[in-house]
Amino acid sequence: MQVYDFKEFLKLSSVLNYNLSAASLSRYNVLLFIIGDKHLDGDEHLDREKKSIVMEALNYLFNAYSGKRRRLGPLAVLHPLRAAALFARSRDDLNLVSLLMALFHDILEDIKPSDFEKLRWRSMEEEMTGILDKLSEKEEAALIDGLGYLTRHEQETYYHYIGRLLRSAEFWPDLVQIKLADRLDNTLDMRIELQDPLEGVDFFQAIFQVLFVNNYPGYRPAVEHPTSAIMNGARRLYQLFKNAVILSLIRQMQDACKHLACHTLFEALADASLREAQRTLIHLLGYHLKDLTEQRKLLLETMEYCYGGRTELVTEPDTNQMLDGLFSTYFGQTASNLRNQQLDQLYQNKPLMFEASLAFIVIFLSFLNDRDYYVKGIRTSGIHPK
Repeated sequence: MQVYDFKEFLKLSSVLNYNLSAASLSRYNVLLFIIGDKHLDGDEHLDREKKSIVMEALNYLFNAYSGKRRRLGPLAVLHPLRAAALFARSRDDLNLVSLLMALFHDILEDIKPSDFEKLRWRSMEEEMTGILDKLSEKEEAALIDGLGYLTRHEQETYYHYIGRLLRSAEFWPDLVQIKLADRLDNTLDMRIELQDPLEGVDFFQAIFQVLFVNNYPGYRPAVEHPTSAIMNGARRLYQLFKNAVILSLIRQMQDACKHLACHTLFEALADASLREAQRTLIHLLGYHLKDLTEQRKLLLETMEYCYGGRTELVTEPDTNQMLDGLFSTYFGQTASNLRNQQLDQLYQNKPLMFEASLAFIVIFLSFLNDRDYYVKGIRTSGIHPK
């Protein structure tokens, strides 16, 4: 499957959710849907044993995430299951430890003793100990080390975290692939519409008509404006910024992404981000900025900005260029309360959101077009405007 395809993602979610909702949960069905026809060992007996360990891990996840929900409402356990599936489907082969890392990649951040009664937490600890006891000493040490790299420390900025994770690729290249699968799932999981907003829409034809066809009536959506979303357009753009950060840092540390599966997931994340930026822009065209003269003006302004190379670097605010300072002003704050304030301001500025969506389209196309491209000024130490 195309791991970045929105339809396939919805299918993946629905099949997993259907199994989770069944009266009698089949861990084996969930396992097979995650790994497909891949084996965890060339020896048939060992393969069965390792799959049995993964099914115990699935049982732990079902219990640990029981009752927890994602930001948009679906069951929280769907995220590690989907991320593991995206990771598994990008590869020709699988091993037990990497699959467990993918399934448990958020466990140290998401699952806390304070979330459970003492007796239940003790039971879960015993369950996890039982899983670890079935691994060899080398496998157990590798799993614990890998989960440590995948977990963001409490006082750690996102940039430091990704830098630390990428440096670990020298020992565990699979960790970068797991993180890309995690970001890919988060990117595809920003909407709960029954239908992809891009379905039936020729995005680039709509942009062409705005620019060149003087009797174009404008893009008109087939449905009324959706009700207020939990995650609005500004916060979706922030998620695209996080994708631009990780892709830029990977490009600067190219040894971290040498394997084919890593390149597959890198391009899948760039493509999924590109499509999400298109969804945001088509939404603005259809519901918020309907005047064709204003649309044409914003398109031409952004085209000149992009042709000037300004989307290749982090910029400082400039009163003459609306897009200057986008990353450093609206997305770069490391304190979440300040960043949320800036995102609220961005959401009120629809022309800037329009141009920002276009800029992200150019950025992610540039990642796909040029293997040396990255946004200059994004470093493991943070955002550095030029």
